[in-house]
Amino acid sequence: MLTGELRSQIDAIWSSFWTGGISNPLEVMEQITYLLFIRRLDDAHTLEESKAFMLKRPMAKRIFPEGQDPKGRPFDDLRWSRFKNFAPADMHTVVGEHVFPFLRTGLVTGGGDGSTYASHMKDARFTIPTPALLAKVVDMLDHVPMDDRDTKGDLYEYMLGKIASAGQNGQFRTPRHIIQLMVAMTAPTPKDVICDPASGTCGFLVAAGEHLRDKHPELFNNATARAHFHTGMFNGYDFDNTMLRIGSMNMALHGVENPDIRYKDSLAQDHAGDEEKYSLILANPPFAGSLDYENTAKDLLAIVKTKKTELLFLALFLRLLKPGGRAAVVVPDGVLFGSSKAHKALRRMVVEDQKLDAVISLPSGVFKPYAGVSCAILLFTKTNSGGTDQVWFYDMQADGWSLDDKRQPLLAEALLGATPGQALSEAEHAKNNLPDALARWAQRDSTERARPRTAQSFCVPKADIASQGYDLSINRYKEVVHAAGEHLPPKDILAKLAVLEAEIQAGMKALEGMLG
Repeated sequence: MLTGELRSQIDAIWSSFWTGGISNPLEVMEQITYLLFIRRLDDAHTLEESKAFMLKRPMAKRIFPEGQDPKGRPFDDLRWSRFKNFAPADMHTVVGEHVFPFLRTGLVTGGGDGSTYASHMKDARFTIPTPALLAKVVDMLDHVPMDDRDTKGDLYEYMLGKIASAGQNGQFRTPRHIIQLMVAMTAPTPKDVICDPASGTCGFLVAAGEHLRDKHPELFNNATARAHFHTGMFNGYDFDNTMLRIGSMNMALHGVENPDIRYKDSLAQDHAGDEEKYSLILANPPFAGSLDYENTAKDLLAIVKTKKTELLFLALFLRLLKPGGRAAVVVPDGVLFGSSKAHKALRRMVVEDQKLDAVISLPSGVFKPYAGVSCAILLFTKTNSGGTDQVWFYDMQADGWSLDDKRQPLLAEALLGATPGQALSEAEHAKNNLPDALARWAQRDSTERARPRTAQSFCVPKADIASQGYDLSINRYKEVVHAAGEHLPPKDILAKLAVLEAEIQAGMKALEGMLG
């Protein structure tokens, strides 16, 4: 958790960019990311120097080469610890004309810091306009503590939150508490291979990593498990290079050394190399409408013939998961009840051919101010042989934050999220349903089976879902509570109305007979 002082430092850095002439929040985030990476390179080089000095041997790996760069500047001048002390004009020249060219070309040839982040630097642009602004930001960042993994991870998350609060590019960020709920429900294990095919800032992958650190700290005592965590476990695709850089830095600052975060248009490229590769998918992909058939991967069209991106992403998840793999993904409500042939076919496939575990209806304002569309979380397991028995439904009414465009917290920080520090009262639950949803999810195969359909959560047999044309909207199955306490399913209400209508008709005929 960040202190007020650290938040103030970041706020001051952010304000300096705005007053210095950079008003696009995504550009601010990108420039800060570059500077943090440059500082990180220097820290890694310093660590190698210290090892070499202690062992009295040459450096095993140099990030900054000896000698001079192509423009005649000593490579040592490109290090954060050196140029931070330069006069503003000289610092601006060194960073713009020497450091950034080194990031674009020197890291690839020299090996960089060993992370995939270096590969995303080929088109890095330095856009800080004035020496004064650069000197001010470098000085501020130099005073931000970056030694503790939790602190620097939280700092970066706080800065990412500013992208959203600035009112632009918010589509790149799923609310952190919703991500944490989805991660907690899927409970990643040290053997998982995790993928987000629309990774953005890598919020899902970061949260999965933090969950493993918290729940499975023993994995870091095993060399094989530790290597898997740092190099094979986390995989993300995106087709925005800015997001690749920001997402990779987010992973690095949260202590994942070399995740596979790479450029890929998930819906437009063939997935032969990734088919059935992952054991867990966590995602909130962008649902931008329709794609042309010509630009859509043929292996996805083989699953479902459609131009709708929301359906194509579901087909992609089924393609990427290995048998036994599980997924927690956000979908717009239209996926749950859409009446097109493709909608119905895909829902039937998930229910009949795979194992649909749960449908969680989210409040309609959860993604405001960027989108007011209603969404849901689908949780399913790939089996290729069915297995759906009872589907667990949860009607989430509140997520701890106001559902208007401001999205202000409704409770103290310690009471927010899926795993607050203490049990919530009934009044607090009315403002934050996440802990209740997580607790009931754990009971979905036991006590939840007995809940009536008037409750906030309940289970529905597969046969009932099939009889409703595989409609997955919770209102299709939720029962109405009447004033007298009676509750009936929709089909029984219709039957009663039919009987009542027949009685009225009979009464009318009897009355006509008496009058005639």
